[in-house]
Amino acid sequence: MTEHKMPARSLKKWILPTLTGLFAIYASAALYYSTLEPEPLRLGATAICALLFILTGLIRKTIQRCAILLGMVTCFFIWFYTDQPSNTRDWAGEYAVLADAVQEGRIIHVHNIRNFSYKTESDYTPHYYNADFNLDHLSSIDLITSYWSGDSIAHVFLSFGFDDGRHLAVSIETRRQKKFAYSTIAGFFHHYELTYVTADERDLIGVRTDIRKERVYLYQLELSPQTREAVFKNYLTEIHQLNTQPRWYNTLLDNCTTEILARANARTRYRLDWRVLLSGYTASLAYDLELLNTHYDFATLHRLSRIIRPENATPDENYSNEIRESLPITLANK
Repeated sequence: MTEHKMPARSLKKWILPTLTGLFAIYASAALYYSTLEPEPLRLGATAICALLFILTGLIRKTIQRCAILLGMVTCFFIWFYTDQPSNTRDWAGEYAVLADAVQEGRIIHVHNIRNFSYKTESDYTPHYYNADFNLDHLSSIDLITSYWSGDSIAHVFLSFGFDDGRHLAVSIETRRQKKFAYSTIAGFFHHYELTYVTADERDLIGVRTDIRKERVYLYQLELSPQTREAVFKNYLTEIHQLNTQPRWYNTLLDNCTTEILARANARTRYRLDWRVLLSGYTASLAYDLELLNTHYDFATLHRLSRIIRPENATPDENYSNEIRESLPITLANK
C-alpha cells in the first residue's frame, strides 16, 4: 500500500508544485511582455495571474487543485493563441515603414527601401526609395554576420547582389514599438512583431560597421542561379505578405536565422542544428553545408571575410564597393 501512495505523495509534494511554479513564471512573463494596453491593464493582469497560481497552493485536495490549474492553463492558452500581431502600433523610427515587393514578369518592384543616413545610432535622417530589379541580373547572395560582444551570438542576414553593381540587403528583425527598449527575454513572448528590413547596404551594413563599430563579416554564398532566384523570390513573397499578415517574432522559433533557413527551404535537421540558436556560428554551418568558399579552412575564411573600415569612415554612395574591396580576399577569385 505504501508503494501505491508514493506517486500520489510525490505528485502533491514535488511534481505539481514544481510544474505550477514553472508555468506561473512563464504565464506571468508572457502577460508582462505582452502588448496589452493600457499599461495598468498589462501590469494588473500579470499580478493577478501570479497571485492566482500562488493561491492554488492553498487547495489541499490534489484532484481539485489539478482541475483548477487545468482551467487556468486552458484560459491562458486561449488568450495566448488568440493574441494577434498587428501592423498598427506606434513603431520605433527605423521600423515605422514596411517595405513591399511585387513581381511583374521578370521585374521585381520593391517599395520603401530604407536608406537612412546616421550621425549616431539614434540620430539619423530617414529616407526611403523605390527600385526595380530584374531577376535575370541577380548575380550573388552574401551572408552577413555582425557581432557586438562575444562570438556566440551574431545578427545574421542576407544581401542580394545584381550584375549592375546594386545590392539589396534584407534583415529579419524584431519590429519594436517606440515605448519599448530592446529585450532579449521579451523576444520569447508576444512582444515584437517580425519584420523584414529591406534596405540599402550603406544603411543596413553601414550602421553596424561605421556607427556601432561591430565586427561584421561578409561571405559570398555558393549557390546555383536557380537557387539564388528561389531564395530571393521567397524573401519577396514574405516581405509582401507581412504588409497584410503580420507575424510575431520569437527568439527560438522565428528569428533572424530560422527565417533565413525557412526562406531557403532548408531541411528540418539543419533548422535544428545548435548553430541556429547560437547564431554566431551560422557561417560555420553554411561552410559545413559547402555553401561557402571551401578552398580555405573555416578559421582562415572567417578571418579573411571580416569587413575592414577606415577609423572615421562613414557610409557613402560607394559603400558596397568599398566593403568588398576591403576584404583581404577577392570574392571574384574564389
